[in-house]
Amino acid sequence: MSLRINDTIENLEVETDQGTFKLHDWIGDSWAIIFSHPKDFTPVCTTEFGAVAQLADEWEKRGTKVLGVSVDSADDHVKWKGDIEKVGGAKAGFPIVADTDLKVAKAFDMLPAEAYLPDGRTPNDTATVRTVYIIGPDKKLKLSMTYPMNVGRNFAEVLRALDGLQTAAKHTVATPANWNVGEDVIIPATVSDEDAKAKFGEFDTVLPYLRKTKQPTA
Repeated sequence: MSLRINDTIENLEVETDQGTFKLHDWIGDSWAIIFSHPKDFTPVCTTEFGAVAQLADEWEKRGTKVLGVSVDSADDHVKWKGDIEKVGGAKAGFPIVADTDLKVAKAFDMLPAEAYLPDGRTPNDTATVRTVYIIGPDKKLKLSMTYPMNVGRNFAEVLRALDGLQTAAKHTVATPANWNVGEDVIIPATVSDEDAKAKFGEFDTVLPYLRKTKQPTA
């Protein structure tokens, strides 16, 4: 199956290094970030998990849970976290799914249905399992980013995208290129000038279809 923006994610039961749970129950009323990796004890992935650990306070401020996914066992995840914490200099308090049967990788359309883990596998066998998913409290996919194995992910950008999604959802606005919190936002084209003034107050008409206003704070 394919997974597209605004699709509801499957309510899979997953085994992690912190126990077994269903994805919808784990998300609850929070936002969630699921970030996947092709194998434990790999160099780029270890730095990425370390970066996620460093941002623990930022995820919490935004009411967001984070969940790692890797195709190795829960026992391996526990051991790997020692390396992650050494590299990142922060506690890796988030769970990591033990996707040894590729259930999550296939449900999230990272690997084809016929994929399997061969004996003596290497990260190349699950190379496309390097995706970030941002899930809303409604359990729907809001954003996904897929990376190759040789380029580390920029989690500052993931954080920025999360801010944009939360701002858009809360205030029914859009965000322009390179937007950061506190900068002007875009009024949707479906909102009339009259309604825009009533809702947002003053706004700047850059083009007939591009109107900007200060980021709402209420």
